[in-house]
Amino acid sequence: MTPTPVPPEMVRSFGSAFSGTLLTPGGAGYDQARRVHNGLIDKRPAAIAQCRSTQDVVAAVRFAREHGLEVAVRGGGHNVAGRATIDGGLMIDLSPMKSVEVDAKAQTAVAAGGVTWAEFNQATQQHGLATTGGAISSTGVAGLTLGGGWGWLQGKHGLSLDNLLGVEIVLADGSVARASQTENPDLFWAVRGAGANFGVVTSLIFRLQPVGPLVVGGLVAHPFDRAGEVLRYYREFARSLPDELSLAGGVLHAADGSGAKLVAIIAGWCGSVADGEAAVRPLKEFGRPVMDALGPMQYTELNQMLDGGFPKGALNYWKSTFVREVSDQVIDTVIGVFAECPAPMGGILFERWHGATQRVAPDATAYGLRELGDNLLIVSEWLDPALTESGIAWAREAYAALAPFRASGNYVNYLGDDTTAADISAAYGPNYARLVQLKAKYDSGNFFHMNQNIRPATEAR
Repeated sequence: MTPTPVPPEMVRSFGSAFSGTLLTPGGAGYDQARRVHNGLIDKRPAAIAQCRSTQDVVAAVRFAREHGLEVAVRGGGHNVAGRATIDGGLMIDLSPMKSVEVDAKAQTAVAAGGVTWAEFNQATQQHGLATTGGAISSTGVAGLTLGGGWGWLQGKHGLSLDNLLGVEIVLADGSVARASQTENPDLFWAVRGAGANFGVVTSLIFRLQPVGPLVVGGLVAHPFDRAGEVLRYYREFARSLPDELSLAGGVLHAADGSGAKLVAIIAGWCGSVADGEAAVRPLKEFGRPVMDALGPMQYTELNQMLDGGFPKGALNYWKSTFVREVSDQVIDTVIGVFAECPAPMGGILFERWHGATQRVAPDATAYGLRELGDNLLIVSEWLDPALTESGIAWAREAYAALAPFRASGNYVNYLGDDTTAADISAAYGPNYARLVQLKAKYDSGNFFHMNQNIRPATEAR
């Protein structure tokens, strides 16, 4: 799609209130700025407002409203469905907003809306502190948190959003609000799981915990012909995890580009190194792994260890579901469909949800998936555009094959581009009805709809 050019007089209407950079088609920097992490997404906004401050975001929201432009909001740009960008509308780009302020004494940190987890962790680890962050370090702090936030500390400290103390947010009318347990508590409840629906979050305040700098993490990999045995061991090992140990496992391709299929168990431990080495020793001693990279490492390394498998620009198509039990039937189905995977960087991963994540009441935050179980992520990823059709088809076929085992609920951050209203309702479960009402209160016109959209009560009827 070729975007409609923005007339110069419209650009000038941003006025002196905007201190950022406004990019338009054909201008310097536009083509690079419109690209997001997923190379499969190729959208062309009519304009990109690169914001440096909350007031820049206010100016961008008011500009979009004045000129009837749809908006998308970019933090880290990692959403696999491409919701950070838009054809023909205004991308509100927070990536220049990079500040992280750490109060080591209070064990809190304030992150601006464009901060990535790599940047956040670098700042907090200078004080031996951390909060639950993403498994890919280039992911945006805001996007991951507002939709959930599974990471290597979730067993001990809960999801990213469970550690959120407050936000500053620009609402649909261009006003600025703060939300916390004491200020606009209903809005604070809503943004913890459905934040993209309610405004542009320009800063986030987190509770921090003593973590690192040394932790224990990494992976052990086995030949694919051992997949059944290894995944059954993963299932049994995951039944009794201590809170300090978070776990994932699955089938994937070797990172060396050989195309070899492997089965792996991935772990992250956030307690003492000695205890962590003891906790993961059974994983290292099981079978005869062809790769053992599980041991002491820096916490920042733990959060970067999977980055190489998800490079910016690679073409991605994902599907996701949640299973309460990794049954023999689930394992056999995963192995069978992965054997046919045409995407040379593809994989199917179990992400274990346990511990502190499950000890939060389902209605305490908008995000309500608090069951013990595994999120099952189907990743189809490739570099050659010629594989696009087969890569997408495989992910959909794998998802269909696993449909009989799906539990209710879903991880909001993984909802794809073909998500239906029913899928979104199911993802939030009993919390959805309250979200519909709050959407009507804070964004009755559904101005923010380039997201896992919750239609306001006025539209939903």
